[in-house]
Amino acid sequence: MHGNDTISCFIALFLSRAINPKNYYPILKTCNITELNKLINGELVGNKDLLISGPEQLERAKNDHISFIGNRKYIKAWQTSKAMAAIINDTIDLEPEEGKALIRVKNADLAMVKVLEYFNPGSPKLEIGIHAMATVHESVIIGENCVISAGCFVGKNVVLGNNVFLYPNVTIMDETTIGDNTVIWSGTVIRERSEIVRHCIFHSNVSIGSDGFGYRPSDDRRGLVKIPQIGNVVIGNHVEIGANSCVDRGKFSSTVIGDGCKIDNLVQIGHNSIMGRSCIMAGGSGLAGSVTLGDGVIIGGSASIKDHTTIHSGAIVGGGSGVMSDVAAGKTVLGYPACDSKDMLKQWVALRNLVKN
Repeated sequence: MHGNDTISCFIALFLSRAINPKNYYPILKTCNITELNKLINGELVGNKDLLISGPEQLERAKNDHISFIGNRKYIKAWQTSKAMAAIINDTIDLEPEEGKALIRVKNADLAMVKVLEYFNPGSPKLEIGIHAMATVHESVIIGENCVISAGCFVGKNVVLGNNVFLYPNVTIMDETTIGDNTVIWSGTVIRERSEIVRHCIFHSNVSIGSDGFGYRPSDDRRGLVKIPQIGNVVIGNHVEIGANSCVDRGKFSSTVIGDGCKIDNLVQIGHNSIMGRSCIMAGGSGLAGSVTLGDGVIIGGSASIKDHTTIHSGAIVGGGSGVMSDVAAGKTVLGYPACDSKDMLKQWVALRNLVKN
């Protein structure tokens, strides 16, 4: 085959996969819709003989897919979708078309979790043990059923609990402790003295424990003096951190991520910040140094939180907002600088009307 022919074949293959996303994953199992209904404990109406090969969004679904309707705004998409079945909130009044089926549930989003788990093809398989191309210090304590893949570095006096999975090219520096059932994906670096409890997931290229951003002008005002960062990072149970996110070590004491926190990709958490339990930070958001979040705080995408600010439990920060002062418990703030969301919406309406006039 000539070189140009090879390139043409490659381009054709690439385009075929780009045009048909289904080619990217194999169908590993099928399920009768009646059995799927039992899995999610719903109410099945319509065609009970459908064979489902997987879940898919309404716009991309084929006639062997099941989709989801969690809001009335998706009814129009359902009517034009090729999907033969959908899981729907029981508060939405909709009947299935001929040959199709609906499964009514209390919460379609939570039902979707079970369906996705059923059809999940699983993560790459790793062999238990230490790969020959990994570097592991002789002082490391390793629990049962751990995986240390090729290219990993595990430093002095590290402790790994049971069922810790290190994918290729993970770095764990000295005196770090990682608890049971933690999964760390490729490219992640966990710096010295970090403490990670149990059941955590760190996605690719996460940085834990890098120096916090601390500088002061020198006495002669001709340069900057770096402030040593001698603290560490402490991460609780069931924390998940998305790809390319950073959690900086404390200047002194610890930066703390509480139990159950979920952190998206490309998030920055500054030194000595403290997050309570079950907080959510969406992609591109950031905490400056010494920020405190209460329990259940939600930070929208690209929001920025000023240093030494406290956001109390249950508060919500809208996407793209800039928080300059403390936020009361349960309050929703929006805008730049952030204020009560209702007040900010009134301001936006007033500005829009001013432009019209």
